[in-house]
Amino acid sequence: MIFRIALLQLLPTGSLEGQLKKGTEACRKAREMGADLALFPEMWSDGYFLPQNADELNALAVSADGEFVSAFGRLARELQMAIGISFLEKRSPKPLNSVVLFDRNGEERLHYSKVHTCDFDLEKLLSPGDGFRVAGLDTGRGEIQVGAMICFDREFPESARVLMLKGAELIIAPNACPMEINRLSALRARAYENMLAVATCNYPAGQPDCNGRSTVFDGVAWLEGEPGVRDMCVLEAPEEEGIYLAEIDLDMLRAYREKEVMGAGYRRPDRYGILAEEPQKGR
Repeated sequence: MIFRIALLQLLPTGSLEGQLKKGTEACRKAREMGADLALFPEMWSDGYFLPQNADELNALAVSADGEFVSAFGRLARELQMAIGISFLEKRSPKPLNSVVLFDRNGEERLHYSKVHTCDFDLEKLLSPGDGFRVAGLDTGRGEIQVGAMICFDREFPESARVLMLKGAELIIAPNACPMEINRLSALRARAYENMLAVATCNYPAGQPDCNGRSTVFDGVAWLEGEPGVRDMCVLEAPEEEGIYLAEIDLDMLRAYREKEVMGAGYRRPDRYGILAEEPQKGR
């Protein structure tokens, strides 16, 4: 089964209404291109704009069941295409950095809020999410298990590892930062060490502190009967604004996961106790 992902590497418009209009048009174009899933960059509702005044920030936040998010659920049903819409989520006492995944029938399948918020920077006024989740996504040709992480979550191996242990085959990852060799290498590592696909959608050049280079890694490092290793990167977009389509061969990924040794099979969780301890100063 081939699963097609459209990465909507778009510049923001500066208004909620503009984001809805531009996002809707991009989803329609993605469907015309044959996408099964359209994914937005991080916090699309306001173009990752985070004023450092709590009242101003709260005024930008939207409800998960409000019109902005719900509009993409209706659009997913109309287009018969899954949509991963990211947004600044209204929540008391502090907003969340969230993504909702609608399936092709417009049903909400996954609602994830960023666990590793950038508290050292602009996201110090946000609340962190409460955990990682995986959900089955009906493609019309079968089901794929999907989890989510957002931007800085990528830097923590535990994020993707927890999602793998919960059954994820694909991780969607909205993003808003410069994608340079080290961050791209981290995404490659998350795909390799967990034998899963990782689809990351970033803002293009022209958005402050962003440079495009959205990627899809399909998680298959080598194939039986073929010499050497293969490049798991099936898409690396350029810096420019655009909609970029990648294909994941789920049959190939599943066959690979059945035979290879990464993932859960040879873990030693009884040796990992320190990973669950509260950090101590200086550690």
